[in-house]
Amino acid sequence: MLYKSILYFVQKGAKSRQLHHMPKAPLPGEPTKPYTLTEIPGPRSEALFNEFSKIQQVDIQYFGDYQRSIGNYLADIDGNVFLDMFMQVSTLTLGYNHRSILGALSCGGNQRIIANRPALGLFPGLEWPCKIQNTLLQPCVAPKGLPCVFTAMCAACSTEHAIQMAFIKYAERRRCGKDFTDEEKESALFNKPPGCPKLSILSFEGGFHGRTFGALALSHYRYITKVDLPSLPWPIAPYPHYLYPLNQYEKENKQEDVRCLEQVEELIEQYEKTMPVAGIIVEAIQCEAGDRHASPDFFLQLQEICKKRSIPLILDEIQTGGGATGRIWAHEYFELNIPPDIVTFSYKMQASGFYHSPEYMPKQPSRVFNVWMGDPVKILMLEAVLKTIEAEDLLTHVCYVGNYLLRQLNTLQHEFSDLISSVRGRGFIIAFDMPCKDTRSKLMYLLRTKGVQVSGNGTKTIRLRPCLIFGEYHADIFLEILRDCLQELPEN
Repeated sequence: MLYKSILYFVQKGAKSRQLHHMPKAPLPGEPTKPYTLTEIPGPRSEALFNEFSKIQQVDIQYFGDYQRSIGNYLADIDGNVFLDMFMQVSTLTLGYNHRSILGALSCGGNQRIIANRPALGLFPGLEWPCKIQNTLLQPCVAPKGLPCVFTAMCAACSTEHAIQMAFIKYAERRRCGKDFTDEEKESALFNKPPGCPKLSILSFEGGFHGRTFGALALSHYRYITKVDLPSLPWPIAPYPHYLYPLNQYEKENKQEDVRCLEQVEELIEQYEKTMPVAGIIVEAIQCEAGDRHASPDFFLQLQEICKKRSIPLILDEIQTGGGATGRIWAHEYFELNIPPDIVTFSYKMQASGFYHSPEYMPKQPSRVFNVWMGDPVKILMLEAVLKTIEAEDLLTHVCYVGNYLLRQLNTLQHEFSDLISSVRGRGFIIAFDMPCKDTRSKLMYLLRTKGVQVSGNGTKTIRLRPCLIFGEYHADIFLEILRDCLQELPEN
């Protein structure tokens, strides 16, 4: 069933179990278990926070000690050591102070690249095209059918430039190959049509695509990020909200797909006369909204709508790319008939930017452009990450350990059915729901006092985002502490 594939996947060509899980022991240099010595945050973190907050508005949980952090463990400046199941907002691919990353950054040649910080959009070094080809454009890395890549500084920049590409292509089609008119050139400088046409990008309720101006207009998950800020009146479609367990609600969830897709088509029609939709952006998994998954069938039909309307499907893989799901790209699970038009990336990919098909390459240089065009340091780190993923077969490892963790969480769900529900995930993008936000906060507090760092998202969800070297050994430590905390919750 299509809906079953949202949570579970068949590992094709899996090798022997012994090759694809970490040994039942800590990794070299790691602590044997997490521990806390103080309240969290501890006194040193509290004092530093009070000083720092005088110069910058901050929302700090505690200050890390990155000299002492190692592997799956994050140390803080008060001597506490956490099993980190969040990994710097899911951006650390290989954990803390991994030898391959440190080795890449200590290389003399790489240090000269870092020290001279080239403006890649104008003066890239001799090695830059080769570095891009050997990292982002490797056949096993680049999404199939997308041979072009645009590098950017950050996740939100990736979104901003991707939607610019969509707008440009839409306008080019309208212009039928003709050059810009004088009126277009002049009006664009004053933010007026026809130079700045009234176009829109359709996004989804609960989506999150960044906090810069255009990206924020596409994000709909927390009011605090948007209130008081002017925005753009672009269309917002409902995203499927499934009932769990999936195998018991297959009919209802298919109806939910139909409802949402019908709304997408209605919105496109509604906006056609006033602010035509030039593209649709959607996350492969809605991570900030509470790890909301949609079925492969939903994405297949969404792509059909885009093709019928001749507008791009922009798949946001900023949080899901880089091996987090057990494949480099989460959309590989959807088995789309043709590639997406644009795929954005960042986080576990280290570098940021987007892939696109050749037809979206702008005809004139500098149309989609920034001076930096990304950060060479991130490409050097990505190079080390990709070599490690291949050498240690980490994607297979993520599939194996991810399934193990999901099975154990499902067991806890049966045991603590009044507290845990809707266990779900792909690879190491895993989540479960609590009865309410208050209960979630209590559980997260208990976990942190026992040395486990997790994160909340949505209204009542706890999400897990371990790094790719997280093993069964670490999963068992987490599960034991989680069980203890569930038993300690009031009225359990």
